[in-house]
Amino acid sequence: MAQLTVMEKLEILSDAAKYDASCASSNTTKRNALNGGIGSTTGSGICHSYAPDGRCISLLKILLTNYCSYDCVFCINRSSSNVRRARFSVEEVVDLTLNFYKRNYIEGLFLSSGIIRSPDYTMTELVRVAETLRTVHGFRGYIHLKLIPSANADLVAQAGLYADRVSINVELPSEVSLKRFAPEKRPREISAAMGGLRLRIEEGKAERAKSRRALAFSPAGQSTQMIVGADGASDAAILQRSAQLYGSFGLKRVYYSAFSPIPDASAQLPLSQPPLMREHRLYQADWLTRFYGFDVGEILDDGEGGMLDLAIDPKLAWALRHRARFPVDVNRADRETLLRVPGLGTKSVGKILETRRFRRLRLEDIGKLARSIATLRHFIVAEGWRPGAVLDSERLRQHLAPKPRQLALL
Repeated sequence: MAQLTVMEKLEILSDAAKYDASCASSNTTKRNALNGGIGSTTGSGICHSYAPDGRCISLLKILLTNYCSYDCVFCINRSSSNVRRARFSVEEVVDLTLNFYKRNYIEGLFLSSGIIRSPDYTMTELVRVAETLRTVHGFRGYIHLKLIPSANADLVAQAGLYADRVSINVELPSEVSLKRFAPEKRPREISAAMGGLRLRIEEGKAERAKSRRALAFSPAGQSTQMIVGADGASDAAILQRSAQLYGSFGLKRVYYSAFSPIPDASAQLPLSQPPLMREHRLYQADWLTRFYGFDVGEILDDGEGGMLDLAIDPKLAWALRHRARFPVDVNRADRETLLRVPGLGTKSVGKILETRRFRRLRLEDIGKLARSIATLRHFIVAEGWRPGAVLDSERLRQHLAPKPRQLALL
């Protein structure tokens, strides 16, 4: 077999990495305190990932190798999969990262890997990439490392010293599903590793608070990913699992990845992928629990079998089920009440609270502060404005639900 070139490896291993969604970069710290070095987490380039503040960060997203000794049923890189295999050396990943950065293609690296030889060996190779970039080349760009939960704790600790963010994928929302589809992965090991990361991250923050000279440990925190639609888990089960992960491990993000059918798939897996809108609605619901004061139980309607409404966003669905709470007076309501109004985001609520200190707000004022006045106007009272004929929930839903697109005939 002819030896693969670096660019051929890049084609294989970047494609193999596309199924991992947990690579958005955010809340990192600048690594520009020292003179010299190259790279920055705040520069500009060809952007692919979006931070919560709207900043775009481009990442070279690859696997070290797609060889893997594990046989996870849902993974295209499983040991029994008939796919083209490749493996980077540590030096090749380092050179690619530096060359792509210097050409302004990227601002950082997301690096994961299949398990080769042993978890410790694989983790050692991942750490070597980050360590070489940081200590040998002075790279101060963003690095996200995917950790292996069964690897030695000392290796995990080293990874956190060189990476801006680390992540361990829980893969599926229930332990039963994980045991069924990924028999080599141990739920207890995953939980223990994530718990250990939380402690180290908190200890690192405490040390940094005492001394700016203290080393930062994964300053952008940890994240995880769950696959949606590979098993029979409902949206309620997925969101409840996410709430438990946020509370127990202090995660920055839970990423949701719609299951995509893979070649030579097991009969245990569905034949088709779930609607991509389901993934989108899960992200919206996740946002409501994290930033809008909603509990998981409020978001989901028991009558829907634990599934989110795909036709409308979850906040609007909640508001329609609680029509008696509206309209809300934007000149008098508190922040918590305003956050539950469809069409108002956290920023627009902040602007409303600030502006109304000086004057009463009219509908046109709200239209300048919020994005969707067409939806919003049915749920608020403002100076000189009150909804006319109050529509019942079903008629309002029909009015506000996106209309199916029709193709024009040429």
